[in-house]
Amino acid sequence: MMRFLSASTRMLVCGVTLCVFATPTFAADEYDYDLVHSSVSFKARHLDISWIHGRFNDVAGKFSIDREDPSKSTFSLTIKTDSVDTANEARDKHLRQPDYFDTKQYPTIEFKSTSTKKIKGGYEVTGDFTMHGTTHSITIVLMGGKEHTFKDVKRVAFSTELALKRSDYGFDKNAIGPIGDEALIMIDCEGVRK
Repeated sequence: MMRFLSASTRMLVCGVTLCVFATPTFAADEYDYDLVHSSVSFKARHLDISWIHGRFNDVAGKFSIDREDPSKSTFSLTIKTDSVDTANEARDKHLRQPDYFDTKQYPTIEFKSTSTKKIKGGYEVTGDFTMHGTTHSITIVLMGGKEHTFKDVKRVAFSTELALKRSDYGFDKNAIGPIGDEALIMIDCEGVRK
């Protein structure tokens, strides 16, 4: 059939064919949690008159960002409970005991997304949050998602805040009182593309 087409028509057909086969397939970008430029911190009321602040120093995670189909994006985070740090060694040692985090029996706090929805300024992410051996489905709002390439390394960043009640996760009720039941968790994280 090609011999019956003019030269210009053959070039057009070939061009269209090349364009069809050259159409890029968009894959999700995979990122690792950057421990150096990220933080997971928390605060809880003390005697209902002030706040105790702390953080977890050992955190890992992975993000998969699909810009073409955000519902396919996934997020996971793992926090080592024995890395709790409130700038007071005696208190940190106590927080690792069975009446608080019980770090020997429950060495990690984990979040793994089950669904993701794009919203203005970020993502609404629902997932399974496991702490102290108890799992609940929670929804968090991740603000951000802006990408930046620095020294040939592509990065993406998010932040979120959430409030959790320790009583919902099986903590010792006798330890809830001087330190309030509700804890506010603040997560600021950067991901480094693999």
